[in-house]
Amino acid sequence: MVRIRLVRKGTKNKPTYRILVADQRKATSGSFIENIGHFNPRTEPETIVVDMERANHWIARGAQPTPAVQRLLKVAAAEAAPTTETDEHVAA
Repeated sequence: MVRIRLVRKGTKNKPTYRILVADQRKATSGSFIENIGHFNPRTEPETIVVDMERANHWIARGAQPTPAVQRLLKVAAAEAAPTTETDEHVAA
């Protein structure tokens, strides 16, 4: 089964993560199919960069995101969605 999962990178006490599509039977540090983004929890706010087109492509083909990646995909989708707020304050 193909999974979308996080792979830890970075240095000691300074983690960053890559968001990868990989066969679940492969080692976490092993080969992967595609790199679709990255995540840095140490920035304020957290940096989440995901190619949503490719993520949706793999999910449509049966790839299962891990719970952590599901959370990141929801946050990334919410940030990417255009806001339709109207400006009610008109300058006089």
